[in-house]
Amino acid sequence: MANTAQARKRAKQAEKQRMHNTGQRSELRTAIKKVNKAILAGDKAAAQAVYRESVSTVDRIADKRVIHKNKASRHKSRLAAAIKAMA
Repeated sequence: MANTAQARKRAKQAEKQRMHNTGQRSELRTAIKKVNKAILAGDKAAAQAVYRESVSTVDRIADKRVIHKNKASRHKSRLAAAIKAMA
């Protein structure tokens, strides 16, 4: 455990931030799963609507640096390609 008051405070802050980031990452995964579920359902219009909502979530989380911007871009690109490939 931390020996100084400063180290104790930093440990407490780090834990609080870790918990916040975990929630953000969970929100990201949920957004991606929603789009994948809409794609599997086969309704292209619904999938596009869910995709538009999810893009803002992914971008917001990338802006907060919870995930890297390139990872966010990769997720968006793959989801868009999957929607485009729908018949």
